[in-house]
Amino acid sequence: MSPATEPADDVLAGLAALPGVPAAVTRARDACTELRRHPAMRRRWSEVRVRAGLEAARASAALDGVRVPVENVQALAAGAPAQGPTDDVVRGAVRTHAAVERLMPDLGAPSRVGDGRGTIGPLPLGQLLARLHTLAAAGRVPDEELGRPRGDRPTADLAGLGAAPAGAEVGHRLAMLTELVRHTGAPAGVVAAVLHGELLALRPFTAANGVVARAVARLTVTAGGLDPTGSAAAEPVWADAPLVYQATAAGFATGEPDRVAAWLVLCADAVAEGATRAARLADEVLSH
Repeated sequence: MSPATEPADDVLAGLAALPGVPAAVTRARDACTELRRHPAMRRRWSEVRVRAGLEAARASAALDGVRVPVENVQALAAGAPAQGPTDDVVRGAVRTHAAVERLMPDLGAPSRVGDGRGTIGPLPLGQLLARLHTLAAAGRVPDEELGRPRGDRPTADLAGLGAAPAGAEVGHRLAMLTELVRHTGAPAGVVAAVLHGELLALRPFTAANGVVARAVARLTVTAGGLDPTGSAAAEPVWADAPLVYQATAAGFATGEPDRVAAWLVLCADAVAEGATRAARLADEVLSH
């Protein structure tokens, strides 16, 4: 049973205090603060954000087993038609991250996660998941499954994480996640990691759950104020070590405190490394 299935006033704040997590959150915050000071963030932050989003989309597809050259991603982002199921996965990831970037606050705008309403950015969690899944899974599942929790329908996603819940438990746990976000005072990095890990464990849709979970995490990191630039993408970091990513996500799903902490640390450190990589993208933006 993962942490999000346990009733408490603020489960996420408790997880934020697990051994190793506060230091990892600090590392991520410091790296994102340094990124915010990059000269490119004065006027050209949106260019850096979009470039980071393409990298995130490519890496998210790779984590689902579809690795393609960056030129393919750029072509699909520019509107090239998909040539088969592989391109559908990549195009879905590109659309999803583009939507996330539209939902992110502009650099300098107030952060917005939770605020007593269970929102991630401008949307309640349920609406956000439906919107992102519709974009991520279009062309991969029947239209009637887009944006709809699967209930008793099976999912072939993320088989390495073990059996996924089914039936009424899917809706119940999604509702509980919304309540956790509504009432938490935990740092944005912890909220993002728990949403990410719980969505991987729950797999609420018949396909594209990984793309959706990672996109939700990216939006939460930005909308929650940890990375206001929106460019410290963690996906390429995870894609460099996919087996570690999957194994640590499986550990989170057990609910064992040390394995939950390992997941939270992995996610925070990926944001920190993502900020370092985003600074290099920012250098490239300034050089053109």
